Amino acid sequence: MKSHIMPTYSRLAVSFDRGEGVWLWDQNNHRYLDALAGISVCNLGHAHPAISDAITQQASRLIHTSNLYHIANQEQLAGQLAELSAMESVFFCNSGAEANEAAIKLARRYGHRNGIERPEIIVMQGSFHGRTLATLSATGNPGIQHGFEPLVDGFIHAPYNNVDALQALTSNPSIVAVLVEPVQGEGGINIPDPRYLKQLRDLCDQNNWLLMLDEIQTGIGRTGAMFAFQHADIAPDVCTLAKALANGVPIGACMASSKAADILVAGTHGSTFGGNPLACAAALAVLKVFQDTHLLQKAAEMGHYLLESLQQALSDQDKVVAVRGSGMMIGIQLHEECTELVNQALAMQTLINVTAGHTIRLLPPLILERHQADQLVDTLRQLVINKKSAI
Repeated sequence: MKSHIMPTYSRLAVSFDRGEGVWLWDQNNHRYLDALAGISVCNLGHAHPAISDAITQQASRLIHTSNLYHIANQEQLAGQLAELSAMESVFFCNSGAEANEAAIKLARRYGHRNGIERPEIIVMQGSFHGRTLATLSATGNPGIQHGFEPLVDGFIHAPYNNVDALQALTSNPSIVAVLVEPVQGEGGINIPDPRYLKQLRDLCDQNNWLLMLDEIQTGIGRTGAMFAFQHADIAPDVCTLAKALANGVPIGACMASSKAADILVAGTHGSTFGGNPLACAAALAVLKVFQDTHLLQKAAEMGHYLLESLQQALSDQDKVVAVRGSGMMIGIQLHEECTELVNQALAMQTLINVTAGHTIRLLPPLILERHQADQLVDTLRQLVINKKSAI
């Protein structure tokens, strides 16, 4: 049968019918261990009863009104995010790309407020911020930009985890902000030096730049803290969220504080669906699960266990460059490209991802149990051992 879906994804030969916890079942009732969680979306696993109940109850009452009116769920969610993050104001949208678009617009408006005619934002090589035209332009991957030129200007690409390179840019009077991922996800699970975010914070303070953190993939518990910036004990001026915020219901958020909190005002930005009652009900239920459980501690502990187990299991493999991770965000970098391992893992009823061509990316649900982690480690060891060299 001819598909009428635009072929923007190279989809795997499987379709899932239902899920529960860390498991997914296909249409033939075969069970798969999900070590990707919808790309760091279903942090609480699939069909979590608290999330399902919140969605069902809200859908039976009210799904949408628009932001022309006050939305009680939205106000409550903004308040909880502000309390958890120590930020001051929140703009809600529908995706990570939209959240980053809001951050980019905020930074440009901040620059104009300060008399800068053509504001520029420092972004990082190897980064990923979305596929809209502005976020694509901010992304540090020429491969995914190809064919969409002319790109949006106003971005300066600098090396990741290199504060000296940014220090060299301080003489540029047009720079207004730094946009950076605390851990580069699509770039290959690249983890910076522990002092990196603190050094960026100091540099931004010295130059009156905004520090804007893209926590689309790292936020909502993925690294063992609610927000990855909390590991560095700093506060950003802007922080973007999406993915895991509502455990699969589309929502994005751009949070701002201090000098960035009041930049976007009525008429400067908007979203028809952003922060609607249904999405906010799901997000509130997600935050309540974290509040009522020790899930952050579990994610930190299980992430450490999984990382150590993989490092030990693959320590004798010359094909492996490094195994690195932050909480439940783990990358296994190989010397060669390894995209074929995704289909091989699928045949072993395990869902993984390969990013940057050579790094196996693992983003399992935070509810992963030890015996499930052991199963995942065994599968990955088999995949790496049996990988055939391309040479």
